[in-house]
Amino acid sequence: MSSALSDLFPIPIVQAPMAGGVSRPLLAAAVSEAGGLGFLAAGYKTADGMYQEIKQLRSLTGRPFGVNLFMPQPEYADPAAVDVYRCQLAGEAAWYGTELGDPDSGRDDGYDAKLAILLDDPVPVVSFHFGCPAPEVLESFSRAGTLTMVTATTVEEAQAVQRAGADAVVVQGVEAGGHQGTHRDNPENDAAGIGLLSLVTQVRESVRLPIVAAGGIMRGAQIAGAFAAGAQAAQLGTAFLATPESGANALHKDALTNPLFVRTELTRAFSGRPARGLVNRFMREHGPYAPAAYPQIHHLTSGLRKAAAVAGDPQGMALWAGQGHRLARELPAGQLVEVLAAELHAAKAALSAGSGS
Repeated sequence: MSSALSDLFPIPIVQAPMAGGVSRPLLAAAVSEAGGLGFLAAGYKTADGMYQEIKQLRSLTGRPFGVNLFMPQPEYADPAAVDVYRCQLAGEAAWYGTELGDPDSGRDDGYDAKLAILLDDPVPVVSFHFGCPAPEVLESFSRAGTLTMVTATTVEEAQAVQRAGADAVVVQGVEAGGHQGTHRDNPENDAAGIGLLSLVTQVRESVRLPIVAAGGIMRGAQIAGAFAAGAQAAQLGTAFLATPESGANALHKDALTNPLFVRTELTRAFSGRPARGLVNRFMREHGPYAPAAYPQIHHLTSGLRKAAAVAGDPQGMALWAGQGHRLARELPAGQLVEVLAAELHAAKAALSAGSGS
């Protein structure tokens, strides 16, 4: 890890920015206070909503933290396919007693307004998902004293991140919970995801940037494995989902270790973009027919997901989770950082002892 980044968080653990209210200021503050790097998720928030959360986080900790932005999405969804899916979901809307959302509620997630706020009142780190910013954007953050990270899911995307001038690349394996951060959503690649260790190794041999490994990591020994493959830090999302500081719905937290939910899959059912979650009724019934249309499908199903949560029905919720979800621990976030750091230290010591025997 470059000294500029490693100086920000002495424990090489990054709390993944999980949109939808999970990565709230309380969680980010707890992780940063423990020596990791806490993150706020600006996705699905207004620019002012993001700013208010930054102010709240600053009141909770003086430690460095990050803010994650969603890149604006190009217009390539088929409106007819979205209309067909809307008709398919009519029964869900009737069942939950709610209205389907407007698929045309916006594609840019308030990107420009959020950039303006973050450049006017800089934070220590800004990361990007669903694409790579233009070099001039990254250069503007550099001049403001903000370090930048961009998610990549292939070697080619990591090389694009390096060319654009980011300070680090978040290498996301297919094991990761939530949305895959692909730079372009190509349905032909839905089954082409690469496992984390293979991807980290390939990226390490292709780019010079520091690597933050993300995808299915739940234990310190897994972090050590990612380090051995070439990473300098690890980003964990599902591991922090079950903590009391997380803003995840209680039904979501309980589902992580509920034997009713036995596996995860990538699905477009809830958002129109590939995202990994616990397999439930909604995913089974609608996943095979969901079009490649993000964020249109996200807007369309937003009310359904909220109504299912209010009804106490996890079978209609988006239960985002990585492949390691059964290893979730209900520890306070700061304590979890400490436990992971201890596990990492023990794993590295064991590897050193083994190599010396």
